[in-house]
Amino acid sequence: MNDTAPPPLSTLLVADFSRVLAGPFCTMTLGDLGAEIVKVERPGGDDTRGWGPPFVGDQSAYYLGVNRNKRSIVLDLRVAEDLGVARSLAARADVLVENFRPGVMEQFSLDEPTLRKANPALVYCSITAFGAAAGADLAGYDLLVQALGGLMSITGPDPEHPIKAGVALVDVLAGLFATVGILAALRERDRSGRGQHVQVNLMSALLSALANQSASYVLTGEIPDAMGNGHASIVPYDTYATGDGMIVLAVGNDKHFAQLCDVLGTSDLARDQRFLTNERRVQNRKLLQERLERALAPNSAAYWTRIMHTLGVPAGTVNNIAEAFALADELCLHPIRNTEDGDKLGRQVASPINFSATPVTYRLRAPRLGEHGADIRNWLTKLKQRRETA
Repeated sequence: MNDTAPPPLSTLLVADFSRVLAGPFCTMTLGDLGAEIVKVERPGGDDTRGWGPPFVGDQSAYYLGVNRNKRSIVLDLRVAEDLGVARSLAARADVLVENFRPGVMEQFSLDEPTLRKANPALVYCSITAFGAAAGADLAGYDLLVQALGGLMSITGPDPEHPIKAGVALVDVLAGLFATVGILAALRERDRSGRGQHVQVNLMSALLSALANQSASYVLTGEIPDAMGNGHASIVPYDTYATGDGMIVLAVGNDKHFAQLCDVLGTSDLARDQRFLTNERRVQNRKLLQERLERALAPNSAAYWTRIMHTLGVPAGTVNNIAEAFALADELCLHPIRNTEDGDKLGRQVASPINFSATPVTYRLRAPRLGEHGADIRNWLTKLKQRRETA
């Protein structure tokens, strides 16, 4: 007997007019939570279908990684019949997600004010690069936003060598903020019966996610600089050389610092007035680094990591992605899942969300282009016929 309840969003229909990463990441998350996602693609498909290598068969890994739990239909919005299908889908959807440039959906009467007339309960989510006002015409790629939004200026070895994050982080953040906004709008709809327009832009998402760095600037006017792997406000919180390899120390309080010093056989450092508090350790960052690396030199990063984990000191080696998955597996986090359809393309990175009663689902691998077009058209036609005969 299976006592598992249906996924929390299992009654929702999402019309997904998005492509590339921010929008698809948002709709995939909604799909994981049980929503029915209809992915509307232009002829030729989502750009990421061609973003490779690597490919799995003829499918790009990029596309496969952010489009599970969706069904695909190809619609050319310049063709009247296809545009009619798109409008019919939007009229029946609970949620619509789009990430075109501002004004594009309006050209096809698929904009929020127009659709609101036919579907007052619709939660309409627009994801843009720089908003719908003065930045409406600016191109929006993650790398560009990382540069213009300040992330690159605080990432890298020093201010003269700005570096982007190793993944399209701003797109992912915007997709997550969009998901939160949609869920909040659905909660409000439960109360009022009406949907609303949720708007998220990459620039604002990044400024918000800069967290302590952006807050420091807003509150003090001081402009943060790149510090390599170090932290502006916490020491020791960096990578440190050992006898073999680099180790990360993430020591956020005096208790952990004292434990670290005990492990390294340098208990005197914890009593040294120059390192007695975090503020003093920040002031004497370079000197403390020299003392710590001298103590770390006799053994390898792997050795120190094992010892420190045993004693509860926050430390670790710098893993590659394969090693990261292996560690997650060791920790019983189940980082890889397979979709229920059993397809070889259904091997997926697990959602980080866990529920006690309504678990995340992995129903469908990412769809092939237009794979479900006929079924979706037939379904919409039957709904229209029922309405006309009612």
